[in-house]
Amino acid sequence: MIRTLLLLGTACLVAAPVPAETLAQAIEAAYASNPTLAAAGARQESLAETIEQARSAGRLAASADAAGGYDRFDYGKGGGATVSAELPIWTGGRVKSAVRAARSDVAAGEEGLRDTRAVVLEGVVAAYADLLYDQEAVAIATADLALLQHQIAEAQARFKLGTSTLTDVARLQAQFAGAQATLADARALAASDRAAYRATVGHDPDTLTAPSAAPATLPATLDEARSLALASNPLYRQSQQITQASSARIDAAHANGAPSAGLSGAYGYNGRFAGTGDRFYNQAASGGLTLHVPILTGGLVASQVRQARSDYRAAQFDRDAAERDAIRSADAAWAALVRAQGQASANAAGVAAADIALKGVRAEYAFALRSTLDILVADESLRAAQLALARNRSDLLIAQAALLRAIGGLDRDAFAEPQPR
Repeated sequence: MIRTLLLLGTACLVAAPVPAETLAQAIEAAYASNPTLAAAGARQESLAETIEQARSAGRLAASADAAGGYDRFDYGKGGGATVSAELPIWTGGRVKSAVRAARSDVAAGEEGLRDTRAVVLEGVVAAYADLLYDQEAVAIATADLALLQHQIAEAQARFKLGTSTLTDVARLQAQFAGAQATLADARALAASDRAAYRATVGHDPDTLTAPSAAPATLPATLDEARSLALASNPLYRQSQQITQASSARIDAAHANGAPSAGLSGAYGYNGRFAGTGDRFYNQAASGGLTLHVPILTGGLVASQVRQARSDYRAAQFDRDAAERDAIRSADAAWAALVRAQGQASANAAGVAAADIALKGVRAEYAFALRSTLDILVADESLRAAQLALARNRSDLLIAQAALLRAIGGLDRDAFAEPQPR
């Protein structure tokens, strides 16, 4: 089981202040306030009502009608009221097929909602990872400035003693100016990524802290990732439900040509009021069994059946395409995760080695065994390794989120911090 530790710490990186916002907290905040998620949830609630609407076609229905008017040439004023009711007792399978199609539509909508949530949460992870990198880049550039400033002061003191040259001082000052430009770029990028974070999560970010461990739900092997994708990938599951809905609509199309029967009843009361004051009242009540048998439909039912069958075949092809895409997504995410993991491990070792090298060069410089150029090269190597490691940490988070989305496991609890035992 791959369990990649995200905190591949180095002694040279500045520790993040506390309290810090965790990725789990950012996900929870986005889940509670993101308007895209709220809109998707509302649409799913609307879609869920189609099941009840389909069932209503097989239930008792009643209505009341009333009318009134005036006829100057006949009986004067008049009016009437009627109450009627209908109870389907056989619909030829129309209601059953419609309910089955509606249920599959709602189930497909649920899977689509799952994917929408995963898309939004993947965006949260990406925004968090980018800002986490920016935070470390600013810390690295700030630490570099402090080190170079100290080195410049030391070189100037050695120049006054005649053990160094003005060229050494100028090289350090040029490096210092470059480090200032790097810090300005890092702060500008952080400001841009803070805006993206605010739009996705819903609030301005605090200091961020990397997760202490990889999500426990990550698969251990590529084969396991593929199996989970076929079992839980929301887009693939959605295509399966759409296929089932299309199958149900074939039965519904056939049912349009089947007989139907029902019970009906009505009660009416009419009254007319003549101009002479005479009044006439009529009452009527009826009830019985109604039978409807389609004989000729002008080819409508046959055409509806052919159309439904074509839609079903299209849904089957879409399902096959979704299956392939689910496996492709799992493969790509797995490759990205393995790549990020390998790079993070290598760069962590590189940071440790570069740190030792810089300390050694500085110690040898004190005994005139190294030049200023050697210090500059060692310092630049360390900062480059630290930035590469910081980028790997962010890439690792993004790759984990992509893999979780591919296997249908990216939800609000995916990056929850493990509870102490």
